[in-house]
Amino acid sequence: MVTSAKLEHGRLISLINSMADGVIAVDEKNHIVLYNAAALNILDLNTTIDDYPLRDILKLFTKDSQPVDIETLVSNTKIPTSSRDFLVHYTDKSTANLYLNIAPVHLGYGQYGDRGFVLVLRDITREKSIEEERDEFISVVSHELRTPIAIAEGNVSNAQFISDRNGNLADIKQALKETHDQILFLSDMINDLSTLSRAERGRLTVEPSPINVHDLLNELLNNYRPSAEAKKLELKIELSPELELLSSSKLYVQEILQNFITNAIKYTQTGHVTIGARPKAGGVEFWIEDTGIGISKPDQEKIFNKFFRSEDYRTKETKGTGLGLYITKKLASLIHAEISLNSELDKGSTFTIFIPALDQQV
Repeated sequence: MVTSAKLEHGRLISLINSMADGVIAVDEKNHIVLYNAAALNILDLNTTIDDYPLRDILKLFTKDSQPVDIETLVSNTKIPTSSRDFLVHYTDKSTANLYLNIAPVHLGYGQYGDRGFVLVLRDITREKSIEEERDEFISVVSHELRTPIAIAEGNVSNAQFISDRNGNLADIKQALKETHDQILFLSDMINDLSTLSRAERGRLTVEPSPINVHDLLNELLNNYRPSAEAKKLELKIELSPELELLSSSKLYVQEILQNFITNAIKYTQTGHVTIGARPKAGGVEFWIEDTGIGISKPDQEKIFNKFFRSEDYRTKETKGTGLGLYITKKLASLIHAEISLNSELDKGSTFTIFIPALDQQV
């Protein structure tokens, strides 16, 4: 009988040690009688914890960082209970989200087994992060879609009202123009979301081809000149005569530069925007310089974050989803480009983008 019990105990130890989830078994006094390596890993421990009080080993906190009385929580558990709302704090000040399941059990076999509890632990920090990001995504997109739709609907209704009342053609044209602007904004947002979706699912592919940098920048100059002239800005290019063909994805290079040029014009009220390119060992260095509102030091660390928009009132005055630079960073990583920023509030910004030449076989 003793031999059989030892054999079963050995099998149990082998079983829990093969589990990816952390397992801790405690007796009725909440002293640890069994655990596996995964539990030590989750709790960042590298020592044995046999017979330790559970409260000394598993220190839980609520999502508001309030301490949890783990022994009371365990002792009051009458049926298997689980939660995804606990945190553990580590000595380096970092935290992890924890899934915890508590079940009252017999710690041995049959009627002779002592009663106790088994705790199953799982680090769900990444899952929680994805959930929070998803919720933020839905919230932001819903808000961003609601505003232009409401404005467009209001302008169409206004145009209909004017048409029925006095038929003032100028007012009708203005209402339709504003509606058209909102529809273009929605179109841009949908394109951004589509690109973002494909980038995050790894569906974007790189197809290198020879890029004539002179032609590309002149094309961008012609495309954006009307936007710059509408704001009375000087749009110019600076091209090194030593530039040669660049092997990369023309589609991604163009989209990256377009995003920076669009932002430069959007956030510059007076002065100029310069698009430049020069050869650099292994590729081409581009830069977009403006005399715009600039970016504060704290914001410079966040501008490539998804949905980030500065709290600067001048930024709030312009439309945007906060996706453009996030997508730009994604595209840059696909072609191994490096982006740097030099900016000062009220003095302008310069984004420098080094794009390496890609092998034709990539």
